[in-house]
Amino acid sequence: MFLKKGKNKTFNHELKKTTESFFSKIKNIFLKKSKIDINVIDNIEEILLSSDIGTKTTIKIINNLEKRIQKEKYNHSQEIYTFLKKEIENLFIDIENVCLEKKIIKNNKKPYVILIVGVNGVGKTTSIGKLAYFLKKKGFHLLIGAADTFRAAAIDQLEIWSNKVGVPLIKQHMDADPASVAYDTLQSAKSKKKDVVLIDTAGRLQNRISLMEELSKISRVMKKIIPESPHEIMLILDATTGQNAFEQVRQFSSFVKVSSIILTKMEGTAKGGVGIGIMNQFKIPIQYLGIGEKIEDLKVFDGKKFIDSFF
Repeated sequence: MFLKKGKNKTFNHELKKTTESFFSKIKNIFLKKSKIDINVIDNIEEILLSSDIGTKTTIKIINNLEKRIQKEKYNHSQEIYTFLKKEIENLFIDIENVCLEKKIIKNNKKPYVILIVGVNGVGKTTSIGKLAYFLKKKGFHLLIGAADTFRAAAIDQLEIWSNKVGVPLIKQHMDADPASVAYDTLQSAKSKKKDVVLIDTAGRLQNRISLMEELSKISRVMKKIIPESPHEIMLILDATTGQNAFEQVRQFSSFVKVSSIILTKMEGTAKGGVGIGIMNQFKIPIQYLGIGEKIEDLKVFDGKKFIDSFF
């Protein structure tokens, strides 16, 4: 699923800032210390926190590490290094991350409806365009609904992306009822037997309760056309916002059932550990990573490769 080396960016290059920051700090600890002492544990805890893995997840890792040291009598840094990698890998094991393409194929009643949510500035419109391009290349027939009627620019930007990827767009005027746009989009998609529908929504902030509640209204209206919809509620998060991303997950999850995440701007942060913390704390899988502005800069998330890049 990953882009070929040479033609495009390699996975390690995409996470270069995070990789260099995390790995170099960990490596420096183990180069300086061959024996384990309390300072090593404190340093590891500090590195995990500085990588935005999050307080709860960091405490969990450190507690498990201390127990293992006592139980297994670890006293060499290499043992700790190996354990640390395995412990972070284990955080991903109990999270079911079914490939989106498989879910679309398994859906007997077309179309498969994906509601896209997220605050302004996280790369929501860009992610919709890249996801549409990605799925179209997989052979799916798509339709996009411009249900972000809060800003005229949002409709215009989405139209630019729909033209770029060659996917039809259903839109209305600014300040139109977003639920009405979603309704029209699903009606059209159903009659034209589209495989996938991507519904954009207004960029919401946790202090705009009316906008957040609007998501519930959109979902209710869509069920009139397709009772099972939305099949997927995909939250777009900006990896560079660090701990604020955790709060966004909490807020959106209190209004809708977020089923997957696209983590954007991964190439621009040294704190990519935010993905680890979010998956561990909220048990919501990351489906894709946004790693640039180009149309093909969307990657299927691979937990093992993600962890391997850190180490």
